[in-house]
Amino acid sequence: MKEESHSIASSSAYIDSTDGIKQKSIDQRDPLPDEPQCVICGRYGEYICDKTNDDVCSLQCKHTLNTRLFPATDECFYVREPGASFNDAQFLRTKFDIHVQGGGSQHVPPPVLSFHSCGLPPKLLLNLQTAGYEFPTPIQMQAIPVALTGKSMLVSAATGSGKTASFLLPIVSRSASFRSEHPSEQRSPLALVLAPTRELCVQVEHQAKILGKGLPFKTALVVGGDPMSGQLYRIQQGVELIIGTPGRLLGLLTKHAIQLDYVMTFVLDEVDCMLERGFRDQVMQIFRALSQPQVLLFSATLSREVEKVGGSLAKEMVSVSVGKPNIPNKTVNQLAVWVDAKQKKQKLFEILKSQNHFKPPAVVYVSSRVGADLLANAITVVTGIKALSIHGEKPMAERRDVMGSFLAGEVPVLVSTGVLGRGVDLLVVKQVIVFDMPKTIKEYIHVIGRASKMGTAFLFVNEENRNLFPDLVEALKSCGAAIPKQLINLTSREMHNKKRRVGY
Repeated sequence: MKEESHSIASSSAYIDSTDGIKQKSIDQRDPLPDEPQCVICGRYGEYICDKTNDDVCSLQCKHTLNTRLFPATDECFYVREPGASFNDAQFLRTKFDIHVQGGGSQHVPPPVLSFHSCGLPPKLLLNLQTAGYEFPTPIQMQAIPVALTGKSMLVSAATGSGKTASFLLPIVSRSASFRSEHPSEQRSPLALVLAPTRELCVQVEHQAKILGKGLPFKTALVVGGDPMSGQLYRIQQGVELIIGTPGRLLGLLTKHAIQLDYVMTFVLDEVDCMLERGFRDQVMQIFRALSQPQVLLFSATLSREVEKVGGSLAKEMVSVSVGKPNIPNKTVNQLAVWVDAKQKKQKLFEILKSQNHFKPPAVVYVSSRVGADLLANAITVVTGIKALSIHGEKPMAERRDVMGSFLAGEVPVLVSTGVLGRGVDLLVVKQVIVFDMPKTIKEYIHVIGRASKMGTAFLFVNEENRNLFPDLVEALKSCGAAIPKQLINLTSREMHNKKRRVGY
């Protein structure tokens, strides 16, 4: 191919050879007004990709574009129709299994292939790059452009798919823009994020600080276990974002005058978990203190109750999801083990002692706080492997220390109740061991989702979990996991008895 001139009027040349073209995006200049922009990085779109007809700035971005649109495993399964554009919204949604419904879907902005295409402030883009964000995940591709329009949204995607950045990036961008346009306005909160656990709130605030560094963007963490006076002082000094648990924030609102009239965005993270834990009334009280904000609901699993709550918070809401709802993450290898209740400890010790089966760091999930403490101690004594426990009755300072030690690699095993079952990104975790099955299949999906990509999840199953058998079998089948014969036999027997009871 040949390189085009820098004239705005001239058309870009097709990349069909490597002669004399820019090799890397860093070698390319920024675009002038009215010049084409690279769909990947936003630099001068000097060339047109011969495969997709999209503007790109270099061979590096052409390769990135082709890799995203044409994975080696399925490149041959899409035949481009004459005149079709690979920038077409429906093509991208089909390609990345993105589903959009409601809220005037025809007016929903198309997915983006790069963060540069979102119109984010340059400093925010630099923060993204520094933090290691290269390209948006499928849910970010669609959710971020929608959130930036101010539309309310219900978002569902698998655990670890990037939902936190999907609401933080629009919040940081809109807040920074507002502060730049209204420097003299009182510095009242512009966004509010509620989450069901302290750990998730801590994680969200940590990410928000990284993304907002160097911008007019400050945060306040409002959770139980820390002094309320310090949290109130932080808010009164001026912040853009409050992140908190519903109970503590409602306590602050009840006892102190906090100005929330400027809140533009109201986020409920892991909204289904909040409803299950009885936070609905508290959430609604907080919402009534706001002045018609944009509402963003996020979760890895959905239910009719969540949809009803969404309808009560916003008149029009766009529903965005990636993949099939309410199924386990297929990148996690599920290993169901049939083991009697009295033998579970021995089976756990066998796994932890096995070089073939134990893949630290690992999280062991139990159903009770006392059980977490006792089991962590037993693991340390019997196997010699250092283990700590974490649950809701521990002081916040101790929970922070435990999480710090685990994430730093100082503790190979962490025994936890459901406090770490929702939302928290445990990217270091290679293995999850479900010692006690959760009460619902949705909670099970969240729990095993704590394992990182291509991690493993051991599941201890016995007759005590009979009420979950049908849903569990379906969850295992959906990911091609092996199913213990005892589980299959008892499930078939249970289904047969059920049919007899209803007269089939």
